[in-house]
Amino acid sequence: MGIGETLAEGRKQAGLTITEVSLRTRVRESVIRGIERDDFAPCGGDFYARGHIRTIARVVGVDPEPLVRAFDDAHGGAPQPSSATGGPWETDRPLVPFRERRSPNWSAAMAMAFAALVVVAGVQFFGGRGGQHAARQVAEKPAQAAASPHQQQPRRAGDPVAAAPRKNVELRLKARRATWVNVRGDKGRTLFSGTLRSGTVREWKAKKKISILIGNGGGVRLTVNGKDLGTPGQSGNVVHLDFTPSDPEAA
Repeated sequence: MGIGETLAEGRKQAGLTITEVSLRTRVRESVIRGIERDDFAPCGGDFYARGHIRTIARVVGVDPEPLVRAFDDAHGGAPQPSSATGGPWETDRPLVPFRERRSPNWSAAMAMAFAALVVVAGVQFFGGRGGQHAARQVAEKPAQAAASPHQQQPRRAGDPVAAAPRKNVELRLKARRATWVNVRGDKGRTLFSGTLRSGTVREWKAKKKISILIGNGGGVRLTVNGKDLGTPGQSGNVVHLDFTPSDPEAA
């Protein structure tokens, strides 16, 4: 099955017309019709043809990479790597902020403890036994300052305990307007593909990863692992998102 035939079959299985695909991808209908006939001349060049193939494949729920490789095989191979990334057809962008994890400043603590030991050794060397008591008093204060807060303040009953890592990723979607979505779980298995009516609420669960392609980013509201993320995009924009059990960090 050729590239165009594969995309056309995927579009029909998704229940979409060429006009609907054009609205969601912003690719002209004439270009889409040409691609479905394996005519890539209207794309304006191989570079744009690859982008159109990827964008259309994602909207109709087809894996784009085998189609792009087939295109490259038929048109002289893939282009040389470039420092530029992204393109006019790419709409993926991270929407969930992740906070930077900071580790304790053990270097400063070790330096303070080492300084305390130097003071003790100096007093013992020059002052003999008579200076040992004073040296211990000098050493105790830096050592206490370098100690971990957890050592100074033992956990009491009722203190909060860190939550165990999640074993699954859970996604909840509420359609604010009629919206087409495609949801895939582990190993790319399709969990749902179709149009949701306004007010519809759907939930999905996977062990490692959930990927969702939304035809209208402003028409849905997402909740991931119990965290309300709100609306993931603007009205009319196609949005592609991936979630794992650790997303978002604050959940």
